[in-house]
Amino acid sequence: MEAEPSSPTVGVIGLGDIGSGVATGLARAGVDLVVCDIRPESTAPFADTARVASDPAELGRLVDVVVVAVVTDEQVLAVLDGAGGALSGARPGSTVVIVSTVSPSTVTRVADLAGARGVSVADCGVSGGPSSAAEGALIAMVGGDDEVIERIRPVLDAFSSLVVRMGPLGAGLQAKLARNLVQYASWLAAYEAQVLAEAAGIELAKLAQVIKASDARIGGPSTLMFRRTVAPFSSDDDAGLVQAMRTAAALAHKDLRAAMELADSLGVDLPLAAMTDARADALFGIAPDVTVAAGAGAGAGAGAGAGEGSAR
Repeated sequence: MEAEPSSPTVGVIGLGDIGSGVATGLARAGVDLVVCDIRPESTAPFADTARVASDPAELGRLVDVVVVAVVTDEQVLAVLDGAGGALSGARPGSTVVIVSTVSPSTVTRVADLAGARGVSVADCGVSGGPSSAAEGALIAMVGGDDEVIERIRPVLDAFSSLVVRMGPLGAGLQAKLARNLVQYASWLAAYEAQVLAEAAGIELAKLAQVIKASDARIGGPSTLMFRRTVAPFSSDDDAGLVQAMRTAAALAHKDLRAAMELADSLGVDLPLAAMTDARADALFGIAPDVTVAAGAGAGAGAGAGAGEGSAR
């Protein structure tokens, strides 16, 4: 009988809201844990459950998996690269997991640096916020080779309630950026709705109450995310579904235009409502996105008339 592989030693660099939750989940799962943060007050809570590394380089020498949970692209590179970075002492065969929300180019740069030392990289966008992190219930969107993800899966499971491989390296954080777009755009829609409501004399607390109750019934921004593509429906699609989407689009135009009429009467601008009205047919899959088409046309025109445009 083959002996089961030993559990990896895991290091977490950066013990902010997300990193401390990740480290807590790993400690709760009984993982051999090493932590590192420039703030002593952040490492203090782990004095009894983890070893505290003096710097990222020491952590890199001690662990099999390095989880990077700092904030910015610059910080990610700083804690990994150079003489004081975790990669300086990392063993070949170890793995770096980036949970920081950073640009795709930073993921590529880390992969190049790590690959030169025989170290694997996976990117892991996480969602759920500090409360989910503290409960070990983050949603993990992972990018990387199947073999790498399978190897670190117990680590991911220790701080996540859902782990989904989104694709190759980079896909995890690309999915996180798309997920964040949903969140921030939803908040903007809520803000614009409050601008309209406040101008109309409606109590915003009451508006929030009914929106939260309504969302619980009809769903939030992901309600229409049930298709495999954002391209318009074709003749091969279910005719009943297409008709339902046409009806929904017509209602959306009616309601949005009523809101904009109210806004005009109150002297309020609703730029997001106007943009949504212009793109509603694309939203419901019954026509191409006019904004995308216009952008493509403008790009073609610029390319034909300006030699410098394509180099930017």
